[in-house]
Amino acid sequence: MADKQAELEVGGETYDFPTIQGSVGPDVIDIRKLYGTTGRFTYDPGYKSTASCESALTYIDGDEGVLLHRGYPIGQLAEQSSFMEVSYLLLNGELPSKDELDEFSHTITYHTMIHDQMRQFYQGFRRDAHPMAIMCGVVGALSAFYHDSTDISDPEQRKIASHRLIAKMPTIAAWAYKYSVGQPFLYPNNSLSYTGNFLRMTFGVPAEDYEVVPAVEKAMDRIFILHADHEQNASTSTVRLAGSSGANPFACISAGIACLWGPAHGGANEAALNMLREIGTPDRIPHYIERAKDKNDPFRLMGFGHRVYKNYDPRATVMQKTVREVFDALNVSDPVFETALRLEEMALQDDYFVEKKLFPNVDFYSGVILSAIGFPTTMFTALFALARTVGWVAQWNEMISDPDQVIGRPRQLYTGPTARDYVPIGQR
Repeated sequence: MADKQAELEVGGETYDFPTIQGSVGPDVIDIRKLYGTTGRFTYDPGYKSTASCESALTYIDGDEGVLLHRGYPIGQLAEQSSFMEVSYLLLNGELPSKDELDEFSHTITYHTMIHDQMRQFYQGFRRDAHPMAIMCGVVGALSAFYHDSTDISDPEQRKIASHRLIAKMPTIAAWAYKYSVGQPFLYPNNSLSYTGNFLRMTFGVPAEDYEVVPAVEKAMDRIFILHADHEQNASTSTVRLAGSSGANPFACISAGIACLWGPAHGGANEAALNMLREIGTPDRIPHYIERAKDKNDPFRLMGFGHRVYKNYDPRATVMQKTVREVFDALNVSDPVFETALRLEEMALQDDYFVEKKLFPNVDFYSGVILSAIGFPTTMFTALFALARTVGWVAQWNEMISDPDQVIGRPRQLYTGPTARDYVPIGQR
């Protein structure tokens, strides 16, 4: 809808630009013709005020602490749905019927194996390679094995590639872990759920039967749901930008994994866990809170605050409940959890954090849960990538299906030297 106009005055001249209204959220000023009309373009580092695309997948209201997938609140999905159901929702726009979900789950299960030659690909990495380095390489290499699903102009090939990526990511991530600890790879067991299969491939060994603990399976499924998509974050924007050039889907998702690896993006849960371990016990919290307030002290409360959320992260509420369920099921007695609860309580009562709206986010608790389950910190971001793949794939499909899609090409504010003549080296 574009029935409103926004006026921009530049150098005494006034220009009108249409204002587009979405289904929810603030209106957007359409400046696509700004440069052609005025000879100027906008300057917006970090894209804080720029919509790079139109999307119907995920909506975030950071001020109100709202996160919706296709209109459904994230809390309801995490509590009542499953990761497979949320995956179907993100890909297809609506929640599935039972028959549709069964068919979709069967299709994903059908694609869980990866080509056997890829076992040799893993052996090309050093034994101590980071799982994210392995995932970047292996996911990118999928395009060398599955030529029948790289033609992005064919909707059926796009669909097959999407299913393959979602299905194979647990196998790829689990094998990255197995390789790092020197244990043999386990092939998928398609009698298990998506999440249960991943847990078995990660922690099971050939000589023993692996029993999936229901509370742990449910916790991992929730973590996958909570990380499935998050609007136009850095890694999702990377996938879209790579895809806008016509790159194959496996290369695009590999680019997203590389971006997610950055500590400012996917590594926040590891940083939050390390912080809680540094604090150690609840009695040490006041000292660290004072350090966090000191601008001259490098210590910061990790897992508090968010680039988008200026209110309580709705995903953190689900995570807090899930931590207790996992600890009870595994009989874990860890001072880190009690420290986390007490730190949250004290920070939310402190005027400094309240005024700055530094509320706990999903990373504050997810690292504690993953550590209790048995994952090393090096796997935290790999698990994030596993879950976010469905969001990346859905965003990529949406972008490719858009007839108005063009290659992404941001502009810049140039501040270098003006034109000057070349001086031969002997005269410099």
